[in-house]
Amino acid sequence: MSNGYARYAARVLDTASKRGAGYADVQFWIAESESIYVQTGVVRDVDNSRTVGYGVRALVDGSWGFSGSDRFEDADLDAAAARAVSIARASALIPKRVRAVTPVEKYVDTWSTAVSIDPKSVPLGTKIDYLLQAEKALHVSASIVYGYAFSWNETRTKEFYSTTGSAIVQHLVQTGAGTGCNAVADGDAEFRSGPGDYGLYQGGGWEVAERADLVNNATRFGEDAVSLLKAPVLPAMTGDLILTGAVLNLQMHESIGHPLELDRSLGWEANFSGVSWAKPDQVGKLRYGSEKLNVVCDNTLPLGMATVGYDDEGTKPSPVPLIENGMLRAFLSSRDTAAETSLPLTASVRAQDWASVPIVRMTNISLAPGEGTLEDIVADTKEGILMDGIRSWSIDDHRLNFQFGTQLAWEIQNGKRTRLYRKPTYTGVTPHFWGGLDRVAGAQDWVVWGTPNCGKGEPNQFGRTSHACSHARFAGVKMGVKADD
Repeated sequence: MSNGYARYAARVLDTASKRGAGYADVQFWIAESESIYVQTGVVRDVDNSRTVGYGVRALVDGSWGFSGSDRFEDADLDAAAARAVSIARASALIPKRVRAVTPVEKYVDTWSTAVSIDPKSVPLGTKIDYLLQAEKALHVSASIVYGYAFSWNETRTKEFYSTTGSAIVQHLVQTGAGTGCNAVADGDAEFRSGPGDYGLYQGGGWEVAERADLVNNATRFGEDAVSLLKAPVLPAMTGDLILTGAVLNLQMHESIGHPLELDRSLGWEANFSGVSWAKPDQVGKLRYGSEKLNVVCDNTLPLGMATVGYDDEGTKPSPVPLIENGMLRAFLSSRDTAAETSLPLTASVRAQDWASVPIVRMTNISLAPGEGTLEDIVADTKEGILMDGIRSWSIDDHRLNFQFGTQLAWEIQNGKRTRLYRKPTYTGVTPHFWGGLDRVAGAQDWVVWGTPNCGKGEPNQFGRTSHACSHARFAGVKMGVKADD
């Protein structure tokens, strides 16, 4: 599995040490991706990309420096190491800075994503045929004026070396697929897509795209879009709200994942996604939600988009409870943020690519399953609304006040689905909303939903996250806010 980067690493680390680094590490990347997009019966795009490079981190007097390069001559390796040390030395001049932790761990290991079907082994024509069949299945009516289907996969080989003697080789494989359509009639348009918020993304090979079951889902999505054209807009109300996992995973992302990034909570990071209403000194004191709310950071989760053997600072992950029975227990952390707060280390440091500095990222966030199925929750609801599919979302820069728009909603009366509504919305305040959680479906409805493009930082980096959940019900939720006929 190794691509022979050990000799390059030895030179980088030696140069960094000679230049004055008390610690240094370097990670080499080979990333290859493929994306296919079909639209209304035509292949619109097939893209293949490959990038190779490395990122160097150096620690000088408690401050970090970083440099990335895609050049491998001896002089280039030396220059990258020297630049990282120089930046670290300059950073050490900042007054009232937080001193970083010097890593001491040593790991010599290899790790690979579990893959059933190597995406590279599947002919391009087979993939395109699958997507074209799915897109065709969307067209259940002349009202469907636009349809699409896509697949994406990426393989990354990463080799991490450090001055403590770590030598870690990882082979990561991730895949996604989805489909969707627009229906138009009488001056109105409706949209339906999925599975999940926009598609199914997981760690694994082409089996993930097959698991997305695009052809069968496409027929359902087309029928839903056409039905929505004749449905009334959800009126304003307050009551019980049932969210499918397709919506709930994004709700977790925005109102649990981001606010529990520890650098954000500490005020070290506020770019792109703001700060956080939750603070480290509230651990063990803050009631984040009801006793039904049990959330774990697990970067060993099978199928997780953030599942690794080691994070990008060479930390080995293990499951860490973030919220237990509604009480805040931990944050997503790096070595430095964990040391600053004496909170658990969650191995949640990631870089977008070899040219980007590793930062604290939302990783795999799972909501523990409860009991029963979605239909059991519906049957247990006297009056309420069931929402599915993501249409829009907004949340303030403290991750507190939010509004989500979903693709469709069903009225629930006496345990049965009755009227279909279009353009549904719901709104809430994070602790109040999660405080209303009163039922969670069981493990049979539990799905690992992935997000391939979570943004954070300046300059912006995209991160891979997963939110495993089933379906759930919330009491006392405001719905139909700002709905227009």
